[in-house]
Amino acid sequence: MRNCEIHGARDLRIADRPAEPLAAHQVRVGVKAVGICGSDLHYYQHGRVGDFVIRAPLTPGHEASGQVLELGAQVQGLQPGQRVALNPSRSCGVCRFCRAGAANHCENVHFFGSASKWPHMQGAMREQVVLDAAQCIAVPDALSYEVAAFGEPLAVALHAVRQAGSLLGKSVMVVGAGPIGALVLMAARLAGASALIAADIVDQPLAVCARVGATMSINLSRDAAALQALTQGRGQVDVCFEVSGSHAALANCIRATRPCGTVVQVGSLSGSSEGCPFNQIMVKSLHYIGSFRFVDEYAWAVDYLSRGLLDVAPLLTQALPVERVHEAFALAADRHQAMKVMVTF
Repeated sequence: MRNCEIHGARDLRIADRPAEPLAAHQVRVGVKAVGICGSDLHYYQHGRVGDFVIRAPLTPGHEASGQVLELGAQVQGLQPGQRVALNPSRSCGVCRFCRAGAANHCENVHFFGSASKWPHMQGAMREQVVLDAAQCIAVPDALSYEVAAFGEPLAVALHAVRQAGSLLGKSVMVVGAGPIGALVLMAARLAGASALIAADIVDQPLAVCARVGATMSINLSRDAAALQALTQGRGQVDVCFEVSGSHAALANCIRATRPCGTVVQVGSLSGSSEGCPFNQIMVKSLHYIGSFRFVDEYAWAVDYLSRGLLDVAPLLTQALPVERVHEAFALAADRHQAMKVMVTF
């Protein structure tokens, strides 16, 4: 089978690999669409994501959908030919975090496309993948493979919104208007937020956010006055989501959030924290909470997509066949042109 694999920084190859064996509780799926995520880009561009360094060829991709090809002897509830969304996370169910309902912190998790463990956990950017039946969520035939592959990033957004508590009638600002930021904004609208502010330093993602429900857009690179207005009176926004992973963006969230408001950290922070007003978290009694991956929100996300409760089509920039995977990664890295880029098989 054709298998995309990253060998190191800027070293992405299409290799021919043998198909995996199938256990009794597993399903073989023909992969149809795989989204390129920020972590995939980091592995491709730098050969690492933070402390997770590629030490052997790594197949990227954790946003995926496909068609059932073969069922293990013990599998029930699925049929060959069915369309499925693929949950990239397989938790153990027995560690202290799984037992506490926090499977996103499972001590023995297997998550597609990650170099955080050795051997590396291979991802879905390949012609076939074998996974546990519980990771396959059936979707309607009318749902495109590309939309079904949004299940994973939408689950991340839904979990972030869940971390914030009730949003009914509240004002929300999302700083970092990329794919996850746009989905957080859409999930916040679904949760009843009254005002939805998108903030970024690039116009293209802000334009997409306007199409999916933002009531206000701020280009932080040139509209300091609009941001300044949100910081008046010790902050005007009820809930801020930091999605860019930038300390400068976090600083804007802290300043714009009203006393006793909430800041949800969704992006993975990097770089210098100099100038970030962490003291205001204390002074304004802010609720500052992190949000990591998802728990049961994956099933919710696929259900919402299947029923058309959220329209993610404006986020899909382009789907390119696997033969053009290098072009796909280059496009995905250009925030001035692309929101979500997918590789298809």
